Amino acid sequence: MGCHLDLSTRQLYFLKNELPSLKIESRCFGLLFTFYLQLLVQVMSEAPSPGHAEDLAKRPQFGTRLLQEIDDVYKHNAWDHVEWDAEQEEAAQKAVAQNSGTKMSEEQKERFQTGAAQFWDSFYGIHDNRFFKDRHWLFTEFPELAPINTQQAKPVHVEQQEQPRSIFELGCGVGNTIMPLLQYCTESKLKVYGCDFSSRAIEILQRQQQYIEDKRCEVFVMDATLEHWKVPFEEDSQDIIVMIFVLSAIEPHKMQRVIDNCYRYLKPGGLLLFRDYGRYDLAQLRFKNGKCLEDNFYVRGDGTMVYFFTEQELREMLTKAGLQEEQLIVDRRLQVNRGRCLKMYRVWIQTKFRKPL
Repeated sequence: MGCHLDLSTRQLYFLKNELPSLKIESRCFGLLFTFYLQLLVQVMSEAPSPGHAEDLAKRPQFGTRLLQEIDDVYKHNAWDHVEWDAEQEEAAQKAVAQNSGTKMSEEQKERFQTGAAQFWDSFYGIHDNRFFKDRHWLFTEFPELAPINTQQAKPVHVEQQEQPRSIFELGCGVGNTIMPLLQYCTESKLKVYGCDFSSRAIEILQRQQQYIEDKRCEVFVMDATLEHWKVPFEEDSQDIIVMIFVLSAIEPHKMQRVIDNCYRYLKPGGLLLFRDYGRYDLAQLRFKNGKCLEDNFYVRGDGTMVYFFTEQELREMLTKAGLQEEQLIVDRRLQVNRGRCLKMYRVWIQTKFRKPL
C-alpha cells in the first residue's frame, strides 16, 4: 500500500475483532482480504511506532496519571483524580434521584437483610476465588501494610522487621488482601487475622495452598455487626485493621458499631485503613429503579447489598469512634474502554485514621 495509515481506536478494534467475522461475497473477498492483511500487519506489527518507547518510559506510577488534554483520553486505560464539572454532577444527582425514587417494601428489605450471609455464600459458591483479583495495589496506596520497596515490589527480609506486628482484615473474603500480604512480607513475627460473614468464603480461603503452608495467618467466620466480637486476640492488640469494600455491604444503622469495635481492638497508635465506594460512583448510577433499600443503599442482582459514601459521612463516624484523621481522599477515576471508546467514571473513598496513643 505504500503509505502509513493513522488508525483510530474504533478502526483498530474493527480490524482486529469484527472484520474477520463478516460474511463477504466471493467476488469481493480477494481484494478485501488483501487489504485487510496489509492493515493487520501494520496494526499488530511488533516494531514500535515512533515515540512508543519514550511514552512507556514516561508512564506515571499508579495514582498519578492525570488527564491534561481531553484529546489524550484514549491513550491509557485509566486517569486519576478527574474533576467533575457542574453539569456532570447534576446529571449524577438526577440519576440517583431517579433510581432511588421507589424504595423496597419492608418485607423485601427484611429478606435481603436477614439473608445477607446466604447471599454472600451463594456469591462465593458461584465465583469461588476467581471474581476478585489479588490486591497488590494496596502496598502502593497503604505502604504501612508491609515495609516493601513499592517501586520494585521486593519481599522484605526478616532482619529488616524485628518487631512483632498484628494485622486484622475485616471482610477478608477469599484472601485477596491476605495472600499478597503473606507473599510480600516475610516477617517471622507477623500475625495476620481475617474474618468474613460468609462461611463459604472462609472455606475457600482455608483450602488455598499458601494459607495451608503459612502458619502466620488465621481466619474465621464472624458477623462484624455484632456488638461483641468473638476474636482470637485481645482488645488494644492490633497494629492495623483493614476494611476494603466491606463497610458498604453493611446496613447503615450498624456501621457505627463496626467502627467502634475497630477502635476497641486497635492498639494505641494503631491504624485503620479503609477504601470503599463513593457517592455517584458508576455502580450507583447504573442501578435500576426498584433496587433501592434506602437512600444510597441498594441491592445488587445477586442479592448482596452496597452503600455509597460521602467523605463527610465517613469522617463523622470515624471521629465519633475516637479515631484521628490522617488521610481522607475522594478518588475520582476515569476508566476507559479503548476498544469501544467508552468512558466510565468511578468514585472511591480512601482513608487512614489512627487511634490516639
